[in-house]
Amino acid sequence: MPRIKRGVTTRTKHKRLLDQAKGYRGRRKNTIRVARQAVEKAGQYAYRDRKVKKRNFRALWIQRINAAVRAEGLTYSQFIHGTKLAGIELDRKVMADLAMNEGTAFAAIIAQAKKALPA
Repeated sequence: MPRIKRGVTTRTKHKRLLDQAKGYRGRRKNTIRVARQAVEKAGQYAYRDRKVKKRNFRALWIQRINAAVRAEGLTYSQFIHGTKLAGIELDRKVMADLAMNEGTAFAAIIAQAKKALPA
């Protein structure tokens, strides 16, 4: 059975790994063993923070909605309850955008939510 030389595949793997580690400081960018650890850890952070990003944006939208709603004399939870009762099915992202850019439209939504709330 002939001998199989693996230099080409190893070099390709190493090159791909070092390309991913481009821009890192010190030995993390040019030493295979350290670069592999750094790239692996960076991938873990990226995976985790893709989830965290969604959390952060939702929190931001809630803060923006809350600020706009309090100016009209409601709390955030009362407003959300009112929108559910009124049958308004806008998500928080859209409502936050309306609150920031379309004040009159958002004021109309607040009025509908207030009307739907029990006295």
